[in-house]
Amino acid sequence: MRLTRVTLFFVVLILGLGFYQLVTYLLEDVEAQTLQATEEAMVDTANLLANYVEKEGELALIFNEAGDRRFEARIFKILKSNVGMNAYLTDARGVILFDSGTPENIGKNFKSWPDVSKTLQGRYGARSSRSDEQNASSSVMYVGAPVRKDGKIIGCLSVYKAQSDVLTFVRHRRKSIINATALIGVGILILIAAVFVWLFRPVGQLTDYARAITRGERRPRPQVGVGREVNTLAKALHDMRESLEGRQYADQYIQTLTHELKSPLAAIQGAAELLDEEMPPADRARFLANIRSQTSRCEHLIHRLLELSALEAKTHLEHLHRFDLTARCQQSLAQIKPLAEAHRVHLQSDLPARMDLQGNEALLGSALNHLLENAIQFSPENGTVTLTLQSTDGILQLAVSDQGEGIADFAQERAFERFYSFRPEDKGKGNGLGLAFVKEIAVLHQGKAFIKRGKIAGTIAGMVIPTPNSPE
Repeated sequence: MRLTRVTLFFVVLILGLGFYQLVTYLLEDVEAQTLQATEEAMVDTANLLANYVEKEGELALIFNEAGDRRFEARIFKILKSNVGMNAYLTDARGVILFDSGTPENIGKNFKSWPDVSKTLQGRYGARSSRSDEQNASSSVMYVGAPVRKDGKIIGCLSVYKAQSDVLTFVRHRRKSIINATALIGVGILILIAAVFVWLFRPVGQLTDYARAITRGERRPRPQVGVGREVNTLAKALHDMRESLEGRQYADQYIQTLTHELKSPLAAIQGAAELLDEEMPPADRARFLANIRSQTSRCEHLIHRLLELSALEAKTHLEHLHRFDLTARCQQSLAQIKPLAEAHRVHLQSDLPARMDLQGNEALLGSALNHLLENAIQFSPENGTVTLTLQSTDGILQLAVSDQGEGIADFAQERAFERFYSFRPEDKGKGNGLGLAFVKEIAVLHQGKAFIKRGKIAGTIAGMVIPTPNSPE
C-alpha cells in the first residue's frame, strides 16, 4: 500500500509539472501568436495604403474623418467601437510628410527608425517602440511598406497600432486558457481521488479487516462501496474467515463438549448399572435421583452451549433499538428474585432514574441475568447482591457485586474462558459458560467484561460499554 501511494504521488507530481509547463507555454505563446497575427494584418494594410498613395491618393482623405467614425464590432467578447490604427508617410530621406495619429511629427526625420530605414532600403521594416519608456503597456507596433514611382522607392508608408489594443484580446485568451486547464486539472484530481476512494480506500479497509481476523477479533464485513471487484474480495475474505473459524470452532467445541459430558455420562452409566442389581428402595431412589440430576445437567449444558455458539457466530449486533436500561435492570431483578429467595440472598440496587442506551435489549438482559445468577450462587446465606449502573464520560458501567469469599487472583485471568469454573466444592460444579456469554455480549456492544475482587470482600463482575457518541 505504501508503494502504491508513493507511485500515486509521483504520478500526480508528473501530471502537475506537465500541466505547469503546458500552461506556461500556452500563456506565453498566446501573446506572441496574437502579435504575429496582428503584424500580418498590418503588413497587408501598409501595402494597400502604399499602393493607394502611389496612385496619387491623399492619406488625409482616408484618416481625416476615420478617427471620428463610430461602430460596434464584438470580437471575442470584446466590443470594438473606433479605429485603432494610424499611419505616417515619409519621403525618400525619411522626413515625415503626413502623420494621422501625431501631426506634430510632420517635418521630423524618422530615418533612424528601423521601419523607415529598412523600408527605404527595399527590405521589410518593422519595429515596436514605447511612447513612454517607463510604461511597458505603452508599446506601439510599426510596419512599413515602400512607396514607389517608376520602380524607384520614393518614400515609406508605416502603419502603427498600440499593443494595448491587442493585449486586451491576449488577456481574455489567457483567462480562457487558465480556466480550461484548471477544469482539466480539477477533473484529473477528482479522477485520482475517485480511484483512491473506490479502490485504495476499500483495499485499506479490507487489509485492516484481514489483520483483525489474524488477531482473532470479530468484526462485521466492511462496507466498501459498490465496486464489484472490491466487494467480491470482501465477500471472499468474509467467507474464508467463516470457513476457518467454523472448522476451528467445531474442533474446539467437540473437544470441550466431549470433556464436559464425560463426567455426567459416566455417573449416569454407573447409576444405571447399579440399578440392575438388587438394592434397597432407598438406594434405588437415590440412584434414580442422581440420573435425573446428571441428565438435567447435560441438558442444561447443551442448551447453554448452543446459546453461546449462536452468540459467538455473530459478527455484529442485530435488532438494535434505544431502550431504558434502568427499566431492563429492574425487570432482571424481578426475574431473579425467586432464585435469590431460594438461596436466602438479599437483592439491592443503585440505579439512576433513567438510562437510555442504543443496543440489543434482549442480549443485555440475558447477560445481566447471568451476572445476577452467578453472584447469588457465590453469596453466603443472608448475603447481599448489589446491582449498580452508572455512566461517566460516555462510558456506561454495569456491575454486580456479592459478599462471597471473592475470586482468586489466578481465576480472574481465565474467568471468561468457556467451560472454566472456579466455584468452591460446596457450591457445586458449574458449566463455565455464564461469564463467557457475558463477555460475548459486551464485545458485540463494542465494550468489554470484567471481574475482580471487592475492596473488602466478595466479587464484582460486570460490563463497560461505550455509548454511541463516545469513542470506542
